[in-house]
Amino acid sequence: MNLKKALSLTMATAMAATMLSTAVFAEDTWKIGGIGPLTGAAAIYGTHAMWGAQIAVDEINAAGGINGMQVEFNAQDDEHDAEKSVNAYNTLKDWGVQAVVGCVTTNPCIAVSTEAANDNVFMLTPSASSEKVLEAGDNLFQVCFTDPAQGTASAQYIANNLDATKVAVIYNSADAYSAGIYATFRAEAENQNFEIVSETSFTDDSKTDFSAQIQAAKDAGAELVFLPIYYDAAAVILKQAADAEFAPVWFGVDGMDGILTVEGFDTTLAEGVMLLTPFAADATDDATVNFVTTFQEQHEDIPNQFAADGYDCVYALKAAMEAKELTADMDASAVCDAMKEAFTEIEVSGLTGVMTWTADGKVAKTPTAVVIKDGAYVAFENAQ
Repeated sequence: MNLKKALSLTMATAMAATMLSTAVFAEDTWKIGGIGPLTGAAAIYGTHAMWGAQIAVDEINAAGGINGMQVEFNAQDDEHDAEKSVNAYNTLKDWGVQAVVGCVTTNPCIAVSTEAANDNVFMLTPSASSEKVLEAGDNLFQVCFTDPAQGTASAQYIANNLDATKVAVIYNSADAYSAGIYATFRAEAENQNFEIVSETSFTDDSKTDFSAQIQAAKDAGAELVFLPIYYDAAAVILKQAADAEFAPVWFGVDGMDGILTVEGFDTTLAEGVMLLTPFAADATDDATVNFVTTFQEQHEDIPNQFAADGYDCVYALKAAMEAKELTADMDASAVCDAMKEAFTEIEVSGLTGVMTWTADGKVAKTPTAVVIKDGAYVAFENAQ
């Protein structure tokens, strides 16, 4: 992803203040809310997800709406904080929200999912991938892969497409997202043609010094290091590994998306980094080309996978609402009951793949890999 303009706190704050459309809507208008970090360290996830969702809403409204009714989209900032995310949800509930695109990150989504389950409000998260977000009730579905699916798919992809036989893992043991992916990666690795030669962890309190983890991987002869972590810690690891003259293949998951936007990070250190993702902005199909073009025109940015996930969320909600012939005068609980059934019956072809869902809220779709080349994300097969 070659960003034309760095994401700034000022821009994100302005976006948070203006995301609620100024258009005048009638009472028979769908009210769809969004929750994610629009400011703060995780803003690259939330802003892109909400921008992607807004593009979908604009397209749907221009085409006549959902079952002939327009859509109003209201995105709330949770700053990647669970308590603030619950406050954002309560703001949306007071507004009369009928379905929620969110939350974007895992821990806030876990907190909000409990509240929404009690209220029987439907949630579709673009990117909260932990299975724990599904535990509160049957009202939450995912557009992203679950953490176990990411771990399993990563192990299979490495085995089937890369030459590495010795693999190290560095993960955040205090983070449900990272630990969940690590656990299933480790389990699936036992079925594959590579060996995990080093497994080290860290916590949020210790993510400034990775010298011990890097040295352990280097001493073990790791040819590839798997990083099921967020991009901020990954940027530190890449810098410190370069200082230690350790240059394995680096392989991450969706949390790695955003590493090219880290302030002060030398993006040349990310050259060749791979990550498993459902979306590549350089794809040539019409839907992706149109989306990327619109996104760039509006935001002077190349969309990441969170933008595509947010976009797909809105279209998935539309497909379910149309399948059950729902109307905007229905209350949120009635909408939720119908949506829970609809999502087990529909198939949605989105930017991130063809999606189907099981009753427990998990999505099925095929992952792909991208690699950072010349400061941009490109599909792995296009980088060869």
